[in-house]
Amino acid sequence: MVDTVKAWQAIQEAARPGLTELFQAEPDRLSRLTIDEGGLHFDFSKTHLDAGLIDRFIALADAAGFAKAREALFSGAAVNVTEGRAAEHPAERGQGAPESVARARHFHARMRALIDAIEADALGPIRHVLHIGIGGSALGPDLLVDALGRDSGRYDVAIVSNVDGAALEAVFRRFDPAATLVVIASKASATTETMLNAASALAWLAEAGVEDPYGQVVALTAAPERAVEWGVDETRVLPFAESVGGRYSLWSSIGFPAALALGWDAFETLLEGAAAMDRHFRLAPPERNAPLLAAFVDLYYAAIRQAETRAVFAYDERLRLLPSYLQQLEMESNGKRVRADGKPVDHPTAPITWGGVGTDAQHAVFQLLHQGTHLVPVEFIASIEPGDALDEAHHRALLTNAFAQGAALMAGKASEDPARAYPGDRPSTTILLDSVDPARLGALIAFYEHRVFANAALLGINPFDQFGVELGKEIAKSIETEGTDRFDPSTRALIARAFG
Repeated sequence: MVDTVKAWQAIQEAARPGLTELFQAEPDRLSRLTIDEGGLHFDFSKTHLDAGLIDRFIALADAAGFAKAREALFSGAAVNVTEGRAAEHPAERGQGAPESVARARHFHARMRALIDAIEADALGPIRHVLHIGIGGSALGPDLLVDALGRDSGRYDVAIVSNVDGAALEAVFRRFDPAATLVVIASKASATTETMLNAASALAWLAEAGVEDPYGQVVALTAAPERAVEWGVDETRVLPFAESVGGRYSLWSSIGFPAALALGWDAFETLLEGAAAMDRHFRLAPPERNAPLLAAFVDLYYAAIRQAETRAVFAYDERLRLLPSYLQQLEMESNGKRVRADGKPVDHPTAPITWGGVGTDAQHAVFQLLHQGTHLVPVEFIASIEPGDALDEAHHRALLTNAFAQGAALMAGKASEDPARAYPGDRPSTTILLDSVDPARLGALIAFYEHRVFANAALLGINPFDQFGVELGKEIAKSIETEGTDRFDPSTRALIARAFG
């Protein structure tokens, strides 16, 4: 503990030159702060990291036992200390304890066999897939299908997470019940919102005259026995390991709708891309390790510069769901106020993640980023290869806008008119993909997972539990079972007004 205190003190006392000064003072800055890995180009040069500050963060990593924590993650040790289990999403990509890798491969083979059967019309003439889940059981598959499946022409996939019936009804109006596969994704096969939506989907099939509604149901779960009890045939239950957390689960059977929509080869390539990033995270030296450097950036702005938010802008329509995916990954993982040992944290933890799609966001929120009073580190994500076949002027305009925004945030612009003055010295990171394809997207998502883990290890927190999610859900259940007497006057009045 004393060593980490000293390391943080050294970081706090580091000089704070401006970005323009850093480029002038460090001729090799661009080469040192850009990394190419797995078809991704990371540019950290427009952040306030310099050689001395990186050395101080590396000293913090050493004091915090980062290397040991990383090895524990990949070895299958119980890194989720509050729940006493491992976090074995890397094993789904072939990177982990041998027995866990073997189990993941077995479950993947089972998933592929079911996909082969569906493609052969063994479950009937399936054309539509209604995937029902929430949180990590929905956000990951939704991102994959939206980013990679737009032109696949294989299956029409809809992913419903909201318990609001309007979300389900919109899908019911589009889909033919006789040609619809209902996929129920719930780690414990007990998530309230998911099971209510699932019951309504089964009722829709039955009301439409489907003779055997359960014959068109697939369950994705870490509790297969509960899915069988609920009525799903064992041959259509796709298990995954209890040690794979929900927001890290798209690599497991939770990725079934993506594998079905994209094809098995694409899903395997996604896993391979993530595995390449796993190897980079394990083996690259600290000063050339993209997830670790990104964590240094995050901690510097949150803890030293008191930036409470981090903005992510995808300059690619195919990645429009990435900011929403990252909100859960980052804030549910590291939105903690105590360390893994139960003691209060000494520094701010996860910043508030938000963002949008370029160029739309430029006409909505960039006013605040350029001239507002908040310091907001910005992340730009773009692809060299376009996602359209239109005039290349479209993609050129998209990329030049992304690059120009980063340059403008850094350089600013002086003016005698205060309303037209831009202070500059505002940080940004750019991640440039060669293309938006399964390998690069797999590497990108794995990069973010490891960035979250690195942040947590340096802060001493557990990124794999999420008890803060449960309190509101428990109270919602108690309204139905215990009445409203124990609630505050405002809550009682709202319940009375809504339900009578």
